[in-house]
Amino acid sequence: MDLPHRCAMFRLQIVFCTLSVLLSLSFGGDVKSRSCNDVRQAYTAKGFSLASVPHQEISGEHLRVCSQGYTCCTSEMEDSLGQQSKLEFENLVEEMSQNLRTTFTSRHKKFDEFFLELLENSQRSLNDMFVRTYGKLYMQNSEVFQELFTELKRYYTGGNVNLQEMLNDFWSRLLERMFQLLNSQYHFTDDYLECISKYTDQLKPFGDVPRKLKAQVTRAFIAARTFVQGLMVGREVANRVAKVNVSPGCSKALTRMLYCPYCGGLPDLKPCGNYCQNVIKGCLANQADLDPEWNLFIDAMLLVADRLEGPFNIEAVMEPIDVKISEAIMTMQDNTMQVSAKVFQGCGHPKPAGMGRSTRGITDTFNARFRPYSPEERPTTAAGTSLDRLRIVWRTMQQSVVDIKEKLKESKRFWSGLPNSICSEGRVVSSDSEQCWNSHTKGRYFPEVVKDGLTNQLHNPEVEVDITRPDTFIRQQIMTLRMMTTKLRNAYNGNDIYFQDSSDEGSGSGSGSGCTEGCTTEFEFTGTEAPVVSADRSDGQAASGHATSCVAASSVLLTSLALQLVLLWQWR
Repeated sequence: MDLPHRCAMFRLQIVFCTLSVLLSLSFGGDVKSRSCNDVRQAYTAKGFSLASVPHQEISGEHLRVCSQGYTCCTSEMEDSLGQQSKLEFENLVEEMSQNLRTTFTSRHKKFDEFFLELLENSQRSLNDMFVRTYGKLYMQNSEVFQELFTELKRYYTGGNVNLQEMLNDFWSRLLERMFQLLNSQYHFTDDYLECISKYTDQLKPFGDVPRKLKAQVTRAFIAARTFVQGLMVGREVANRVAKVNVSPGCSKALTRMLYCPYCGGLPDLKPCGNYCQNVIKGCLANQADLDPEWNLFIDAMLLVADRLEGPFNIEAVMEPIDVKISEAIMTMQDNTMQVSAKVFQGCGHPKPAGMGRSTRGITDTFNARFRPYSPEERPTTAAGTSLDRLRIVWRTMQQSVVDIKEKLKESKRFWSGLPNSICSEGRVVSSDSEQCWNSHTKGRYFPEVVKDGLTNQLHNPEVEVDITRPDTFIRQQIMTLRMMTTKLRNAYNGNDIYFQDSSDEGSGSGSGSGCTEGCTTEFEFTGTEAPVVSADRSDGQAASGHATSCVAASSVLLTSLALQLVLLWQWR
């Protein structure tokens, strides 16, 4: 028989063998391999009805995400599994970020409560001390001191208060009251009192206490308020970003990764680790772009946390503030003659008081000169606690500062590390890198893992990501963090950036958690309109052969038929 006839016979034999195999698979092969029983069990375990699940594989040309070969999925099943994959992904991101969000929420509440308690206890302590020391004389002028604490609290809770000006006003008012008490034999007009206040800096009637206290209070309150505001902003940003916006491209990729194995009759097959990484990196590309600004924010929080442990911490300032103010009053008593002489020289000699006005001297006005209380004499507050007890609370808070610093350090690079955290979970990915779902069958996943961030998703083989349109919501959070970072850095250096007064908008200022411009800033980002850039999904497969012989022609035919067999088998 000549060569052409032998080639023809060879081709016929190949075709006959192939057809025999196909017929065997379709009609007389392994019935179990075509059964959808495993899929039915897994599907109903998810809480879905079995009404739409076939008992045996059906043709899959109706599928839009999974392979259109023979399948155990109907269109209704594919839609349900797609919604399920989206829900599971959203829950997974929230769950993986739970510790981070809880850290900011609980620490914000703890520090806020402590600082407010410290303020209230300091105010009660001063009031008790001054009532015992000056009695009715203090009570008649107590509003001067009450207003000081009111303004300190308003500043801490987000009010637009200039600390230095407020403290200057306090000392000026105290000087006016003290000067009148120490010179009660004279009558002072409002204009004369205003003249006195202008000489406060020159006279230094309270010694060096106002200057030192101003420096201490300013640094302490700026650090305390900004730190608590930072915890609040971190909490809000984390809560917002944890609620992911699943794009259509991400939704398809999640379905293909998590549930297309169901459609292929392999419901127990988990995705390969690197495959999972590419899918999640594509879905969380914008969240990863938050990371650089998040890391800078955490660094700034750590700086201010150091201030809470340093010599200007708020406890070290507020705990003895009553003693410091009383020292200032004592200083003015000691120097009353010199101060009065300078005031009379600069503002003129006041007129004597009228007949009905007291002309008692200083020793009559102040029955008891100020003397600092010893620790055992420190007054107990109305609530049954004292500042000595508050020192114990502060020591606990010092441990909380150490704790929050460690937690903050652990939260760095959180958002860019989220895909790895999710894909390292045994419940999500397979531990076997050779026998895992690789997006179309059981086997090894070969593509490289893409880098983090939006721009690096152009070549993501699993998720279609439009890199020309950044998520405006994430950009808003980036700007919020950037503004808070600036405030934190300034607070570390002792400089204040005024927060918007929450009372101006009727939101109240009951605690340090009152929302400030750090969490209300709207940032508008306009993306350039452009078509979606699809990822390159070509397999790069090529065939080579000898086109000049009958053996080559037969080889091509054999390869074609073999590929058909493989495609049929991969869905069994």
